[in-house]
Amino acid sequence: MKIALNPMARGLAAVALTALLSAAGGAEAQVPQTAYSWIGMGTGSGSKCSTYKMEIDVTVEGSSVKGLFQQQGREQRHFEAVADAKGAFKTKATVGGGGSMDVSGSIKDGDSNVVLDGYCKFGGKLIRK
Repeated sequence: MKIALNPMARGLAAVALTALLSAAGGAEAQVPQTAYSWIGMGTGSGSKCSTYKMEIDVTVEGSSVKGLFQQQGREQRHFEAVADAKGAFKTKATVGGGGSMDVSGSIKDGDSNVVLDGYCKFGGKLIRK
């Protein structure tokens, strides 16, 4: 059996179907986002490392890990990584003068951490915001 719809009815049916699919897709696509931070002083072999203060902010959405970090008196920098099934991540962050810092860490309930390692080391236990 074939049902013929006039153009207006077809248009309304298309709008209704689009709205239904959008609502279903939108509910499925929502992934909770979690934010963390660490503020502290550097460590390392350099004599000035212990005088450098750093703030690191980390946002996790699914397995995506994004971070912003800023050493006091310097430009804000960023990194992006993908956490593995155990929550571990590792990447590099570009810093001034074409250099880079190794970034590593782990996102786990109650035991999240981050470490930036370059001219000095910065990081430790992340505090949930």
